[in-house]
Amino acid sequence: MGEEVGLSRLDVLWLFPPLARGRSESGVVAAGCFVEGHRRLLVTLSYRAQESGTGVSFYPLFQEEGEAPEDRLPRVMEGVVRRFDSLGSPRAIGLGGDPAAFEALVDELVSGWPSSWERVPSVEGARGPRAEEAQR
Repeated sequence: MGEEVGLSRLDVLWLFPPLARGRSESGVVAAGCFVEGHRRLLVTLSYRAQESGTGVSFYPLFQEEGEAPEDRLPRVMEGVVRRFDSLGSPRAIGLGGDPAAFEALVDELVSGWPSSWERVPSVEGARGPRAEEAQR
């Protein structure tokens, strides 16, 4: 997500709990990104990861959802949680446009990954049809 919008534009992230089924996992990350004034652009990154005997295939999909005043985004996310209760409650993380805070978060999350998973450095490194779709 940082590569798509720029780390200095990431104000707040909402990390939804992943949904694991067997050897696959899917999840959603939403972000409020700085734009002009007190407005934020809401973007989402949904993904599916599939573990096989040869590694993990990662299928990301990045989408711009819309723009709103910054004070409305928490209410928007509450509405998302109500409508899609299967997602669970997100963890909200304020980054304030600090690239070091984003990198620290990534390091924290990567430390919890199974050792068989490789960190995909960018969308270009992802495999699969949804990865190609996300690159466009």
